[in-house]
Amino acid sequence: MVIAAGCAIAMIGFGVRAVYGLFLEPMTEERLWSRETFSIALALQNLLWGLGVPVAGMLADKYGPSQVIIAGALAYAVGNWLMSVVEAGWLFHLTAGVLVGLGIAFTSFSLVMAAMARVVEPEKRSLVLGLGTAAGSFGQVVFSPNAHFAIEAFGWQGALLVLSMATLVIIPLALTLPKARRGVGEVASDQGVMAALQEACTHRGYVLLTLGFFVCGFQIAFITIHFPAYITGEGLTAGVAVNAIAIVGGCNILGCLAAGVLGQRWSKRCGLAGIYFLRSIIIVALLMAPKTEFKIYAFAAAMGFLWLATVPLTTGIVAQVFGTRWMAMLFGIVFFSHQLGSFIGVWLAGRLYDSTGSYDVVWWLSAALGLAAALVHLAIDEKPLARLQASPQT
Repeated sequence: MVIAAGCAIAMIGFGVRAVYGLFLEPMTEERLWSRETFSIALALQNLLWGLGVPVAGMLADKYGPSQVIIAGALAYAVGNWLMSVVEAGWLFHLTAGVLVGLGIAFTSFSLVMAAMARVVEPEKRSLVLGLGTAAGSFGQVVFSPNAHFAIEAFGWQGALLVLSMATLVIIPLALTLPKARRGVGEVASDQGVMAALQEACTHRGYVLLTLGFFVCGFQIAFITIHFPAYITGEGLTAGVAVNAIAIVGGCNILGCLAAGVLGQRWSKRCGLAGIYFLRSIIIVALLMAPKTEFKIYAFAAAMGFLWLATVPLTTGIVAQVFGTRWMAMLFGIVFFSHQLGSFIGVWLAGRLYDSTGSYDVVWWLSAALGLAAALVHLAIDEKPLARLQASPQT
């Protein structure tokens, strides 16, 4: 029940926020906003998401995830509704940026993945984390075409109201999550929050993992928000953009499951290095190739397979090295780096597009950052800490 509810929460929470790129053109055209105005709001959303996750994780680790996620679902729903009615750019920044960002943070898949990780044995955690991440990707598959249909049928304002109602479904699902602080098969620990933070922040591998996840956020957020507009800017239809986003989500399901299985058997740090290296190669291939419908779909499939495959491996390293007692909080800090990258990627793309009329500089920067991240992850020490190697207490 916990795994099923956790997957459903991840599907809704990630699925809703994954379709905001479809609203860029209709909203900016009707409101007479620049793309930078829209981009700043979504960049703030990613930043507040990142800032909120460590706090939400600390609260969930200490008191249990249910109340935290319920509060987030309410903020998420209200934020989507307000996005549909505000007309001033600065109000859009407050609603789409701050309120929705905090709503996403407090319903984050990292909270449910920590709950899921605690109910299975250590040898099954990587697979379960891959399953939870794949569920989020399935949300992208489900919500992308349906959000496009809702925009066509009800207008972008009506579509946002549909998304608002969808987020409320998270509330009953959150009530099924347990309050367990210790994972199955783990040593009982009375480690406090400050001790956990000090232990992690002085661990070289944790610092490198945090730095590397910045690149994932930069790449993923830029593509999520700006790829639909990039596709139509290359002369292809909005339908191609919708299909491409759905393909990314569909292939990511396979990629996340594969990452979960492979991470259980082989080195997670090497898997992460390989993912970032392959992302760079795929981005360069897109830039060098003529932009046809087939090649856009090929890029979407290849990138989709690597899309969130970083998450089960990154969360897996956190749980493997430090245990699950403060897993949501510790991954939340790593995730803040991801969201800082997201903020810069989304904002910079909008700013450069408004000034140059092109996304090319950001594409090339994404490729270069991917190569740097591959090198960073190879230097991570993923061995469990000595305190986790004692016999578990019952």
